[in-house]
Amino acid sequence: MSKNLLIISLLCVVFFFGKKAVSAQNTINQKQNITLKQPPYLKAGDTVAIVAPSGILKNRIGEIQQAQALLKSWGLHSIVGKHVFNQAKHFAGTDDERCEDFQNALDNPKISAIWCARGGYGTVRILDKLDYSKFKQNPKWVIGYSDITALHSQIHNQGVESLHAVMCVSLQKDESEIEASISSFKNAIFGNPLSYTLEGSSFNKTGTASGQLVGGNLTMLQTMLGSKTSIDTSGKILFIEEIGEYKYHIDRMLQSLKRAGYFDNCKGVIVGDMTKLRKNTTLWGTSIEQLVLDAMSDYDFPIAFNMPAGHEKDNRALILGRTIQLTVNGKQSSIIFE
Repeated sequence: MSKNLLIISLLCVVFFFGKKAVSAQNTINQKQNITLKQPPYLKAGDTVAIVAPSGILKNRIGEIQQAQALLKSWGLHSIVGKHVFNQAKHFAGTDDERCEDFQNALDNPKISAIWCARGGYGTVRILDKLDYSKFKQNPKWVIGYSDITALHSQIHNQGVESLHAVMCVSLQKDESEIEASISSFKNAIFGNPLSYTLEGSSFNKTGTASGQLVGGNLTMLQTMLGSKTSIDTSGKILFIEEIGEYKYHIDRMLQSLKRAGYFDNCKGVIVGDMTKLRKNTTLWGTSIEQLVLDAMSDYDFPIAFNMPAGHEKDNRALILGRTIQLTVNGKQSSIIFE
């Protein structure tokens, strides 16, 4: 083969496979930016299923009854999963029992929302047992936080929005202490406009961004890495919160996400509550805010601190999968849901 013919052949190969690569990347980007299905907002007369896909609900019947009373005050009906008060060691029933309750709620066309009773640990054990085929035909709100992040991630990858909000065990006898949390939860499920103005922080990384909101509990997001349940954050805005961890462990999780490319094409980060941080014998040496900034120092997207969402009493509702407008300044930040 002559030298010129060889060069022409190589150019043709590069052109052909280059076009395929660009086409594949465009397809990926289209998938990343696709609008998720919005479950119908609730209205009076709708039914909410209360299920327990995670931790045990020992001696917490009163809180479930209070949750039912709250729903009733909003004109909603409720049903409680058959296995909610079961006990299987650490969990609210065996994996199969917890899966059965959740699957029944997914499949039942008369149920408009699924409210998780509590978090803890256990949701990841039922993820691969769930069938979303009927759910995708009849989407409904799945509500919870903490360990429920695993379900939020899976539902996001099914192309449906979900709701990061208070759970049944979040309720207290004096509801005035959590009035803002309950109010934002009600606004979200009934379709009232949702927006937040956050207290400013000297650690804020200023800027503006627009994208789908994803995320939840940091431990769960790291747990999902390498699985089909992990979220592609490209073109999206990431929310994170955590409880009961050492600072070095939070850094380790952020570094793991970073090495996996989690932040490479992210549009922005919103940091919620980092609650009950544990003290190590060797002190970390910086604030949790500086730890987050250091872990994300290679990126130029805006970072907003002081989002009241996570494991504190003030736990505002966030519609995951919904496009938001994020504006971050030193004095305040704003989040506006489309």
